Amino acid sequence: MAPGLLAAEINVKDGESIQDAVNKAEPGDVILIHPGTYKESVYIDKDDITLRGVVVDGEWPVMEGEGKLNDAVLYSGNGVTVEWLTIQHYKGNAIMGQAGNNYVIRYNRVIDTGVYGIFPQLGKNGLVEYNTLSGIEDAAIYVGMCDNVVVRNNEVFENVAGIEIENTRHAIVENNYAHNNTAGLLVFITPGLPIKTAYDIILRNNFVVNNNTENFGEPGSLVGKVPKGIGVVIMAADDVIVEGNQISGNQTAGIVVTDLSFVTDIASDPESEPNPDRIAVLDNLMFDNGADPVAEIKAAMLTKFKRRGPDVLANLGSAQEPDNCIRNKEMYVTFGLDKWSKCERENTHDIDTYLLADGAPDREIENDEERIKRLYYGICAGCHAYNVRMIGPPTLAVQAIYHNNAEGIAEYIANPHKVRPDYPAMPTQSHLSPELRRKVAEFMLQVKK
Repeated sequence: MAPGLLAAEINVKDGESIQDAVNKAEPGDVILIHPGTYKESVYIDKDDITLRGVVVDGEWPVMEGEGKLNDAVLYSGNGVTVEWLTIQHYKGNAIMGQAGNNYVIRYNRVIDTGVYGIFPQLGKNGLVEYNTLSGIEDAAIYVGMCDNVVVRNNEVFENVAGIEIENTRHAIVENNYAHNNTAGLLVFITPGLPIKTAYDIILRNNFVVNNNTENFGEPGSLVGKVPKGIGVVIMAADDVIVEGNQISGNQTAGIVVTDLSFVTDIASDPESEPNPDRIAVLDNLMFDNGADPVAEIKAAMLTKFKRRGPDVLANLGSAQEPDNCIRNKEMYVTFGLDKWSKCERENTHDIDTYLLADGAPDREIENDEERIKRLYYGICAGCHAYNVRMIGPPTLAVQAIYHNNAEGIAEYIANPHKVRPDYPAMPTQSHLSPELRRKVAEFMLQVKK
């Protein structure tokens, strides 16, 4: 917002359009959405815009997808805030960030929005707090390829993945309640994405309870392969600290630490280091885990004459190595931690937040080539890894289908429709101009890794 200018408040009443208000807004403005039902998708391509629901006598503004619309809110601007909205019955995402920095997503209720609930992608310095999400077929909260993020005080339940931190650095996940999902908290490296690392992540003071819901994710997708009954999964990420959590009632295992072979092919991306290194499991309250584990864990239990499954399971690769550590191992049922050392660190009290005091610099696009690259990384790569199936087909498969037909891709992403039964329908990207869609498609056809 320019110095000396006051932010305006733009009111949206039932029967009016949120998108019309966004189109009128200037940086710094607050759009107040009053109780009512809004059947639309909203795209924010401006900086410093706030979407704020107005709740009156318990009545919320509701964004309603009717099972027909793909996305509720898409933003690419910096400094975007989305708060106090009920968002339900969309096919793609409730709130998706497409490479915007300094985002705040809080106090929202998200119900049955298809693939993802809250999905900031390729952004820096973000806060996700006090949201409630359920009924999501992939991850309720999915932080993808971000830096300096705090996810706190959310409730996620009856989803496939509760909270997933993927290919992200400097993140804190704290004081969340993850229950009755397939898996509660996940920290992943997914191969085939532009950012190859996930590190410096703290999971602390969360309640991770009874995550035993049958996996209802898209068959063949990455998260669709996660076994039910796991509290915390750490796959290939480095420098992860797990502290002060209550992890209980998860029927397969409380915590699983594993390499990329857990749900994917280690050889699929040579640039993604497959092993979890420098994992620290500090003091956590863990009980009643492993009561009815999947078959592979039951087989391991027999070899150790154990009557129940693990609080902590480490398998494969450097999950066995001594640079991983655990405090007070004797308090838990553990498998595969024979070479783990005892953690010297007691707690993370010295780390308050990973949010940047002065915020991240606004994302600036210097030229057309850089803008196209960011559009691909910030939109396409969230569902299309290079050669690994995520929600959408791998980029390699798209290249094989379309060959040099960039115009065909551009037309499809403007008006997508369900083509194959084993993939969900793609969210439309019709908010991009025809020229940008074509240039992004050309870039996608040229991607090599």
